[in-house]
Amino acid sequence: MLGSLVDKSLVVAAPGAEGAMRYRMLETIHEYASERLDEAGERAQTERRHLVHYRELARTTDPLLRGAAQRTALDTLRREYENIRTALRRAHAARDEHETLCLVLSLTWYWQMVDQRIEARQWLANAAELGPDPFAAPVRPAEPVHRRCTDGPPPMPDAVLVEARREVGLLGLLNTDLSTEEWLSERESWFESVAGVYRPGLPQTCRYPGVFWVLTLLFTGDEERLARALDETVAACEEFGYEWELASVLQLRANMRANRGASAEAAVRDADRALVVFQRLGDVWSTAETLSARGEANERLGRFGAAVADFTQATVYAEGLGALHHMAVLRVRLAQNLMEVGRAEEGEAILHEVLSGSEGEDGSGHHEVPVARLFLAIWLGRTGRVAEARTQLRLAREQFRSEAMLVFRGFVKDAEAWLDVEEGLYGQGRERVREALAYTTSPMARLVAPEMAAVQLLIGARCLAGLAPEGGTLARDAARLLGAYEGLVPAGHIRAPFEAELYETAQKEALTALGGDESRLAALRAEGAALSREEAASLI
Repeated sequence: MLGSLVDKSLVVAAPGAEGAMRYRMLETIHEYASERLDEAGERAQTERRHLVHYRELARTTDPLLRGAAQRTALDTLRREYENIRTALRRAHAARDEHETLCLVLSLTWYWQMVDQRIEARQWLANAAELGPDPFAAPVRPAEPVHRRCTDGPPPMPDAVLVEARREVGLLGLLNTDLSTEEWLSERESWFESVAGVYRPGLPQTCRYPGVFWVLTLLFTGDEERLARALDETVAACEEFGYEWELASVLQLRANMRANRGASAEAAVRDADRALVVFQRLGDVWSTAETLSARGEANERLGRFGAAVADFTQATVYAEGLGALHHMAVLRVRLAQNLMEVGRAEEGEAILHEVLSGSEGEDGSGHHEVPVARLFLAIWLGRTGRVAEARTQLRLAREQFRSEAMLVFRGFVKDAEAWLDVEEGLYGQGRERVREALAYTTSPMARLVAPEMAAVQLLIGARCLAGLAPEGGTLARDAARLLGAYEGLVPAGHIRAPFEAELYETAQKEALTALGGDESRLAALRAEGAALSREEAASLI
């Protein structure tokens, strides 16, 4: 019958994956068939069969995204995504919470792999509005839930249903829009509720996405509790015998540790442990993510050659999966490190390639584009091409306005202030630094760039030194800011080459502003080292 329909051009046949045929209807035939389905009174049961089939396809394919069948599973979901999306629409339209939750939770890892944050955000919101807020007061601590919410088809048992609602809430946080000034303050009470519901040691807080409850501790600035929670979660994974989950938590902890010199060695060790597991399981995506975390840790430690090797290998894994967005992110990080190992032309070429690949797009939803512009601008400025650097920063600022976390807007402001100083525009640079200081107060800023606030003081010192008459108040404050920088950088901090250049220049300019009086410079730096961040910022 199907062959006959093809022969009569009522159905279109085309080769699909691995030689299998794919069939579709022309739109006019589809409309006719839909009318006949209504006439036969079979629409509801046919749509139900379609929903169940594609829900099961999504539910049973999702676990395969974490092992050796990852590429095949990814291709399957890509190929069938429009059918799965149709099933999602029908489940939501029917107000079927169980089906909607099951489908959404089965797709979240796929959405992450293919960089579909906006799609994920919309469906997570749709799923959440079908049921009560699981984190609303009065808060009740979560009981252990040993099975995954998608281990079986709907309907879900009561305890699993509640956990599914919680997981959708957590995933909503992961996919939230971080570009507004108010998003953090609006969620403070919600973060406290999540921290009251979850605790380390539960089976569901060892697994994705429950493990991400620890991010609420990050956003509330409770870094000590965050570190303990991650340590306890690692121990719980080992106790439960969770293999992939253990590697995943180690990779998460490596990411958290990689941005600080004092913990970067521990991040490398975590990444090494995770890599053994992911490579044994054949999880290419997670292997690339873990290599990236190790690359960031090696970069923080000043091991740029090792970082180049990590990012190069991670890029190869991402390319093998066809994860083009992820590959672009990794290439940007690779380029940054190539510039520090004597391969600057190669690194600059990669950044231009990433940017040319985004032509025709506004950059929104693709954060590697503005980040590439930022890295390129800094390199252009370091090599004396200030006008080109300013162009890249202007474009980055425009794209960050629509897409990026607030902390990255601070990076752009800092870079613009630095270029002002390089061109002798000290007053303008001073104003930019004042604006940039506002972006360094959040817990997110402390995680992503714990040295950022201190580095801003170096740019501020150069501004004041440039504005100072010899030996005046501004000259003394410039010297104090040098000391404040030294007192505020995180323990174990290793200066990156750009920061080291900035530090050496700021010292020379402050000394010049003090008339070459080295003993006076030393005394003022000692005074500055005792200042708090707020006190130091007030000098600017």
